[in-house]
Amino acid sequence: MKNVHIGLGDRSYNVGIGVDLLHAAASWPDLPVGTAALIVTNTTVAPLYGAALSERLCRHYPRVEVLALPDGEAHKDWPTLNLIFDHLLANGFDRKTVLFALGGGVVGDMTGFAAATYMRGVPFVQIPTTLLAQVDSSVGGKTAINHPQGKNMIGAFYQPELVLCDLSSLATLPQREVAAGLAEVIKYGPIYDEAFLVWLEANIERLVAREPEALALAVARCCEIKAAVVGADEREAGLRAILNFGHTFGHAIEAGLGFGVWLHGEAVAAGMVMAAELSERLGLMPTGFRLRLEKLNQRAGLPVRGPKLGGTEYLQHMRVDKKTEAGAIRFVLIHGLGHAVVKPAPDDLVVEVVEQLSA
Repeated sequence: MKNVHIGLGDRSYNVGIGVDLLHAAASWPDLPVGTAALIVTNTTVAPLYGAALSERLCRHYPRVEVLALPDGEAHKDWPTLNLIFDHLLANGFDRKTVLFALGGGVVGDMTGFAAATYMRGVPFVQIPTTLLAQVDSSVGGKTAINHPQGKNMIGAFYQPELVLCDLSSLATLPQREVAAGLAEVIKYGPIYDEAFLVWLEANIERLVAREPEALALAVARCCEIKAAVVGADEREAGLRAILNFGHTFGHAIEAGLGFGVWLHGEAVAAGMVMAAELSERLGLMPTGFRLRLEKLNQRAGLPVRGPKLGGTEYLQHMRVDKKTEAGAIRFVLIHGLGHAVVKPAPDDLVVEVVEQLSA
């Protein structure tokens, strides 16, 4: 197992990356102390991995229970979050409870938010089972639910005690979910590491095919980059915003279509293409960068055009973005490969980009 350390002082933790970690005793040396564990998962993942995790945790906690939530981004809301609180309260779980998030980004975000707020905070562990969650959402302590007017608008920064990325769990993912995860992998190249972008261009088909060695390298590199960024800016006061490359456009797509119609990674992929075009039009990148990113996304099986919502609707949703300041939408743009900046752009230019790259 490879460990990536997230250095945050007394909130530091490790991200373990390897194969068959759910069954390997060596994967579980530093679990939080507690008298009970609640595994929060969803109806898709529970039948696949719930029993294996329960069996493993029963060796550490006197009481272990499983709660399976409805699956999908459409359920990342208050009513579903309350199902976690309802179960905890109805079954007498106290402050010595440890929550385990077993699933993708939706499960991880909601379990983390529940952990941050239940009895003013209980420990939790992330066990991400999707590529997107392993390379992005499980690391860094962002927890949230969606609001009809905007994605991830209600939440808290709350770090897990441990993250375990079992690459074996990726074998059961639908190919569409693998592609969606690759969007979050691809973003790390333009924003931080040009050499990683070049590696992705040479190896994207290996990742699409889920070759274990390629996956292990990609997941580890993404976590290393995120560790460096989060360690420098835990609460997104500056540098951490670069991790949202493509997300301002992408979140507008998700909200405009209705959460769950497009997968998060699909929306981010189309959003990265729009952000790349905006970077070119503002003179931050040379002509050709957008087409280069398009080709890589297409090889990963990702969309490179957003839905035709109309420029006005895109702007309306983007104004709810967390990077907006005093009504000005701020975009994560690329200013030289491996270097991202956060800048505003004229509304009319944004509309031109959206309308050019919508289909």
